[in-house]
Amino acid sequence: MTSSQNQALYSQSMGHLLVLYTQVDYFIMQACAERLATAPNDAAKMGLAKQVGDERRHVDIQRHWMADFGVDNAPVINAQSLEALHVHFRTLDWCDFLTDLYLVIEALGSEAVERIVPLADPGTRESLRIPLQDELDHVAFGLAELRKALHAMDEKQRTERLRSLPARIEHLVAHLQGLGLPVADWFEGVGSNYPNLCSSLEQRKEQLLTTLAA
Repeated sequence: MTSSQNQALYSQSMGHLLVLYTQVDYFIMQACAERLATAPNDAAKMGLAKQVGDERRHVDIQRHWMADFGVDNAPVINAQSLEALHVHFRTLDWCDFLTDLYLVIEALGSEAVERIVPLADPGTRESLRIPLQDELDHVAFGLAELRKALHAMDEKQRTERLRSLPARIEHLVAHLQGLGLPVADWFEGVGSNYPNLCSSLEQRKEQLLTTLAA
């Protein structure tokens, strides 16, 4: 493949990943806004409210950069799939909401994005800098709230929830993979080794589960 072909593949693949990341941040913003009214305490409400503002800022940053980068900003996740995800999150109790949003979409999602930063062009790296910094706070908030929710349960309930977490995570990951997006091709197109990326995500998942069980 020639240098110009490599650059074209990179630009197309990175463009799709940027659109995906922006759609996910917009989804998170909406999901957190919807959950505000039923969050269990003021600390949770404040954390969600802060995240709504953060995600709005991320979407603005990414949209501006995509315009400069010349990205085809057509959605990669269709409206029906997004609505199905919203319906899923609306049915969850607080503990499952925290698990699905913060362990899967936030923690594993940000881990995947972190892996492409060293491969990205300077403009893309800068567009991801603030969002990835904020997502460290978001994951910490979600884990802290999940610990609170688990500790509020009796021992039997807590044990059952902890035991169910791996299967729950895998179920949502499988659902997201079922959207049919050629994510592996996009990551390979920007120079990432996709099997290595999957291995790092598996390690991150195990780390999160160990932290919660401690």
